[in-house]
Amino acid sequence: MQEIIPYTETQLKLARIAKALGHPARVMIVELLSQQSCCYSGDIADDLPIARSTLSQHLKELKDAGLIQGEVLPPKIKYCLNQENWQMARMLFGELFDRKAVGSCEKS
Repeated sequence: MQEIIPYTETQLKLARIAKALGHPARVMIVELLSQQSCCYSGDIADDLPIARSTLSQHLKELKDAGLIQGEVLPPKIKYCLNQENWQMARMLFGELFDRKAVGSCEKS
């Protein structure tokens, strides 16, 4: 029987956000959106060297993680950073990266 490890809510949130940012195209999308208030998916497609269908998958992953939000304005979709969740992600990663390492591993 396998032991179940109870992950904290913070660990689960960090893992979800890290997974969403785990592809360079998604990082580039976030960078583009951080430079403007909002952007239409067609405009994002013009800036990325990927197919529109692939872009759609990346946008969905970021949206599912709560990092971006979209507003349907037929025939377009307008995307922007989800400011509340983006600030939460910054805080969670900041806390993680600010932790001091207790020891160090020495090469043998």
